[in-house]
Amino acid sequence: MKKLFFTVIATVALAAGQQAYAQTKMVGGAAMYPTKDIIDNAVNSKDHTTLVAAVKAAGLVETLKGAGPFTVFAPTNEAFDKLPAGTVPTLLKPENKATLTKVLTYHVVAGKWSAAEIAAKIKAGGGKAELKTVSGGTLTAMAEGKKIYLVDEKGGKSWVTIADVNQSNGVIHVVNTVLMPK
Repeated sequence: MKKLFFTVIATVALAAGQQAYAQTKMVGGAAMYPTKDIIDNAVNSKDHTTLVAAVKAAGLVETLKGAGPFTVFAPTNEAFDKLPAGTVPTLLKPENKATLTKVLTYHVVAGKWSAAEIAAKIKAGGGKAELKTVSGGTLTAMAEGKKIYLVDEKGGKSWVTIADVNQSNGVIHVVNTVLMPK
């Protein structure tokens, strides 16, 4: 009986471990573990060093380590590189913290929205879904085939390149362009 009990426990533990591994995605050369929070995962992605530096400069680390849940549309370093020359260094200056915070929180939606849930909302909205951001702005989500893209308030367009990177306090969708509020 004791042996059977330990066999069952070991089988359950192995299954749980395999499920967690199956949900783990690679982003920026690093595993993103669904048991870690947004910040603890993001700091390991070599594709998100600019985003992590910006989150630190804006003082948003503790917020994004919080319970959430949050849906984060995470721009890559290449996305930040698309901005006009000098934009990132200017935003990272202490005197521009309010502007930086607004830009970053424009990439965050309250709740945990999977790509399938966003796609369903797009379908229900006749091809468009408005997502209210933490900054108070609106992102418009649309689909082209199976790909989801976002349009910001200035008409900029960003594609979700990696969807459903689950976190303990939400989900990250990697995007290829920085989204800009009004």
